[in-house]
Amino acid sequence: MTKAVFATKIDPSYDDLPEQRYHFPPTYRRAVEEALGDWIVYYEPRRSSGALSSRGGRQSYFATARVVRIERDSRHADYFYAYVEDFLPFDRPVPFREGEHYYEGGLRRADGGTSKGAFGRSVRPISEGEYNAILRSGFAQLLGDQQQMRPSVPFAFAEEQEIFERPIVESVIRRPFRDAVFSSVVKSAYGNTCAMTGLKIINGGGRSEVQAAHIRPVSQSGTDSVRNGVALCGTIHWMFDRGLLSLDDDYNILLAKGKVSEPVKRLLNPDLRMRLPPQPDLRPNPQWLRYHRDEIFKG
Repeated sequence: MTKAVFATKIDPSYDDLPEQRYHFPPTYRRAVEEALGDWIVYYEPRRSSGALSSRGGRQSYFATARVVRIERDSRHADYFYAYVEDFLPFDRPVPFREGEHYYEGGLRRADGGTSKGAFGRSVRPISEGEYNAILRSGFAQLLGDQQQMRPSVPFAFAEEQEIFERPIVESVIRRPFRDAVFSSVVKSAYGNTCAMTGLKIINGGGRSEVQAAHIRPVSQSGTDSVRNGVALCGTIHWMFDRGLLSLDDDYNILLAKGKVSEPVKRLLNPDLRMRLPPQPDLRPNPQWLRYHRDEIFKG
């Protein structure tokens, strides 16, 4: 098993859904097979789509996941899917380079510049230390790590790598840590504001009282992606989880007939439309909205 980087665009040319699957051509079959059973990080390149002139990508690592199986694409015989579990977004996108430091050593030429040839590969193997450094940077705030990876602090010794790696990998699969990450990225995406009421309540300690709700619950195979989340105030969150409220594919708020009181209706946005994150790639994915309507909503 080998850890790897999987590159995927905002508007991918392939049938990628990073929370669930990565679509790739035969060129990368061996590299993906070597990552089977191990952890990968997702990278968003500068190009936002398949168009050569497209721009807008963050050039950053943005999430981690574990490759659990590989299947041939039944519609395109020469293509494959890598299916993942335990997807978790970073609360801080990690640029591929900070100062003179490259998180992937293979991207740096001997003269200190960036290797365009290496960058052109969509699947790239990385070392344990490189993977660990990316995670330390991506989760630095939530780990409470004051010694987060910086360009001047390379992983020089195997002993240091072991000390740093084990707690991070263990944290990524633990529910309390995953809940904290999910809460952080969802609340940030919605500006700490309830999407259905527009309420933004900050407590005396300066912390937001808005909550992060899973659209498809984790107990029902829901992911911890920001696209499977919505920021809601406490009462609305409770009602959403119990199917008294839902959303259609156009982000209109749906009310279970005869089950939502008038005081609650008056709390909702007057146009009965959800307030969305400004970035389209952070908005709820239609497939999880459909799941909520079909399996949870009591409308």
